[in-house]
Amino acid sequence: MGKVDIDRGVFTTSRILPGRPSAVFAAFEEPEVLARWWGPAGFANTFEIFEFREGGSWKFVMHGPDGSNFPNESTFLEVQAPAKVVIQHLSAPHFVLTVTLAERGSETEITWNQAFEDKDIAARIRHIVEPANEQNLDRLSAVLSEA
Repeated sequence: MGKVDIDRGVFTTSRILPGRPSAVFAAFEEPEVLARWWGPAGFANTFEIFEFREGGSWKFVMHGPDGSNFPNESTFLEVQAPAKVVIQHLSAPHFVLTVTLAERGSETEITWNQAFEDKDIAARIRHIVEPANEQNLDRLSAVLSEA
């Protein structure tokens, strides 16, 4: 599991992924690839708007394994190929996700830093966020391993 600074409402996860930063970055910028791995295990996505650029909008629906739907709306605050993506989640719960990519030989170290606007909400959903973030990176790693 990653680190948690619950007093600030921040969850941080890092791991080494297969492939160079450009390949990992491509898994974010290519909507058909991103839709395959975004979200916890068992979830699927339908993208409505995907403008992968600074200030761009991202609207999509996450479909849970039980058939429930979760509308999401975000804005891309920063897009710096191939090293950084910052996403502001506009739907509740509000957070900013900063993803950084660093080359480690032929692999990439990803750091996933999720800072919630409300630390009390972060504390209440910690039991969901921590495993979901790990599952998200597991899914990303699996997609990268297929390439």
